[in-house]
Amino acid sequence: MIGAAVGLGNVWRFPYMVGKFGGAAFVLFYVLVAVVIGVPALMAEYALGRHTRRGPVGAFAAGGFPFGKQVGWFFFAIVTAATGYYTAVIGWVLYYGVADLVSGLGVSLDAAAVLPPDHGFAPKSFFLQLLCTGSVILACTVVLLRGLRGGIEASSKIIMPALFTILILLTVRSLTLPGAMQGVQWYILKFQWSDLTPAVMVAAIGHAIFSLSLGGTFMVIYGSYLNEKDNLAGPAVWTVIGDTGSALVAGLAIIPAVIALGLEPTAGPSLLFSTIPRVFAGIPGGWLWGFLFFAGLLGAAYLSDIAAFEALVAGLTDNTRLTRKKAVWLIAGAVFVVSIPPSINNAIFVPWDLTFGSGMQTLGSLLAVVTLGWCVNRSEALRQLGADGTRPVPAWLFLWIRFGIPVAIIAVGVWWALSSVFGVVKAV
Repeated sequence: MIGAAVGLGNVWRFPYMVGKFGGAAFVLFYVLVAVVIGVPALMAEYALGRHTRRGPVGAFAAGGFPFGKQVGWFFFAIVTAATGYYTAVIGWVLYYGVADLVSGLGVSLDAAAVLPPDHGFAPKSFFLQLLCTGSVILACTVVLLRGLRGGIEASSKIIMPALFTILILLTVRSLTLPGAMQGVQWYILKFQWSDLTPAVMVAAIGHAIFSLSLGGTFMVIYGSYLNEKDNLAGPAVWTVIGDTGSALVAGLAIIPAVIALGLEPTAGPSLLFSTIPRVFAGIPGGWLWGFLFFAGLLGAAYLSDIAAFEALVAGLTDNTRLTRKKAVWLIAGAVFVVSIPPSINNAIFVPWDLTFGSGMQTLGSLLAVVTLGWCVNRSEALRQLGADGTRPVPAWLFLWIRFGIPVAIIAVGVWWALSSVFGVVKAV
């Protein structure tokens, strides 16, 4: 479950969100949100999955949500589109990791060759992108064909410890750079109440949902695999600790180094692929540190991609007569096809990310929580949330799942919609 949560959202998205939204205020509120909203929301998705024993396609229907089957297939299509662009980004990471490795051997690769251009069509980057994306999809397919324990769990037990080790090594190296403490202060110590604006709070809530892989899909299918007697609080707490901890360490490895070398932490999504290579270039033995960084990121993103594929495969095997092997290959082909549009140029990629990633993922999380809190029988929902029977679920926790989390997510959506409308009106 930690492997499903930890991914590009932690090492790619979190540092640039910190830079964009002003440092410590965003970081501290994000940690608060991960605990207050993330833990109970994860418990709700795990409980929905275990109660229905279905993937995202069948869980909404079995949970009693109106038009649940149609809603499930809708999110199946959304996850397919999201997995396409997500896998394309992993292809970028693969290319940059190889580029850093071969640079240590004296071979130089074009650093921007695989990135889609801002406008138009560039054949070189497009076809190289498809090659990298296809390689990632093939690697996911190999693990998925081995099944849950032999493939997914075995890979997670190797990759996650390796990722944390790499991040810690990079953090130590980052903090030893002259001027790094200025970055640390801006990152987590220089908190001011005036910096905690509504925009910062909305961004933190949205990113927490994105980073924890909430959305009525991945965590629902993983919850369906849990033992009937398992207490859901433990997996939820440890998933938040692993996911949030990796994000905080990744920020500590990146942001102090960026500031110490006089670069701009507010570079946005390009921070990882444009700014970070310049950071490594300014460090002795930078090719090695760069390779370790992108190798660790590749591993984390790969596990999240496997979780996405698993949700889609389960959607087919639960609701059709396809065998798992046929479903795996069918999903691999579908993801490759939908990875093509966002690979053409960034004018397609950016709205693809905002629509199928942040926006639809938040909606999926809302509907999953509403399904457990309002559609599943109350006594059954309480039983699933505290299944081991040693301690009843506190009444406030169920009320928070039923009322608090939906209100918080809806408030984020309303604020985002209003700010977008007013931003368009102002531009006009």
